[in-house]
Amino acid sequence: MLISPALNAALREARFDGDAPLDASGVRLARAAAVAVPAADRRVHGSDERCTGTAKALGLRSEPEPALRGWDLGRWRGQRLAQVSRDEPEAVSTWLSDPSAAPHDGESLLDLHARVGGWLDSLRGGADDGSVLAVVEPAAVRAAIVHALGLPPQAFWRLDVAPLTLTELSGRPGRWNLRCGRSLSIGTDGTTAAHGR
Repeated sequence: MLISPALNAALREARFDGDAPLDASGVRLARAAAVAVPAADRRVHGSDERCTGTAKALGLRSEPEPALRGWDLGRWRGQRLAQVSRDEPEAVSTWLSDPSAAPHDGESLLDLHARVGGWLDSLRGGADDGSVLAVVEPAAVRAAIVHALGLPPQAFWRLDVAPLTLTELSGRPGRWNLRCGRSLSIGTDGTTAAHGR
């Protein structure tokens, strides 16, 4: 089970995150969503500040998992997407069209897929293994989906992962099933979208 973290100022400003923490609004929304978090035998989180802060606000006792850290976008980290697109249009075009490209001097899309896919493959998926819940950046959720379903790398760009949503992969390496994007937010009737509590 993969939970995407709450929003922070960097995402609201369309910046390449750069490991920014949650802001007060993100903390408040994650705390409100805590009642909708499913039980799990093992809990981990990406090692970046946004995932760590979200896991804490959700009330999870989780361990950092280095393989699930955010996407390393090198020198673009902290910059606005619009500015990078203006300053380096060819580099952005290459980055979006070639999964092996890393014009930002960080991690290519293929490298991200390999890292997250390797972690996913390390889970045997049998009943004896129990359930795993991970709070991870949207890029890691998208990479996990692409890997689990055997999609072409370019499918990554066609997947949207909203903040504080639950994506579930069940099965085992080579045979994953997907249940995606259930909101952890509280409805107007007091029920949670994820589990109807």
